[in-house]
Amino acid sequence: MKAEILDKIATLLTVAFGLVAALAWNGAIMAIFLAIFGTAENITAMLVYAVVVTIIAVLVTIWLARVAKRAKGES
Repeated sequence: MKAEILDKIATLLTVAFGLVAALAWNGAIMAIFLAIFGTAENITAMLVYAVVVTIIAVLVTIWLARVAKRAKGES
């Protein structure tokens, strides 16, 4: 029971730190976007931002999955 509780706490902390990191990256990407486009007030700019962030998220997810697969010794 104690091991299960510790496992759940570790999972929750990992997810919490992941959320903090995601929010930090969101702020950084938004700052870069604002520096390039100057504003995020219109719908087009917001959609471009959402698409760019989605593409980055997909690419990073694929890359991390490949790294994890190699680390486990799979090819």
